[in-house]
Amino acid sequence: MAPDSGDGVVLISPDGSRLRYAIHLHFSASNNTAEYEALINGLHIAIELSATWLYVHGESELVIDQVMKESSCKSSLMAAYYQEVRKLEDIFQGIELHHVPRKDNDAANFLTK
Repeated sequence: MAPDSGDGVVLISPDGSRLRYAIHLHFSASNNTAEYEALINGLHIAIELSATWLYVHGESELVIDQVMKESSCKSSLMAAYYQEVRKLEDIFQGIELHHVPRKDNDAANFLTK
């Protein structure tokens, strides 16, 4: 776990405009925890922007699989994050999540630096 972890959120509108957000965590976090934090923060931002459909690209295959119900949560922490995502997703008309390898996610990786 890295002290003071972080991640990035990039929201792209239908017209191609990009909104970039850096998420700084003031606690030690695993990569999966940071990914859930970024996802939940991104969902909150999308709600504030009145988004209705989301196509999410995430680097954590575990988080994507859990949210897409292809994998179960083995820790209570991951289960709590999962439940928070479940609550927020009902606000949208639809959400699709896709795994993107870290090396191919330049837009969000830039924000973590």
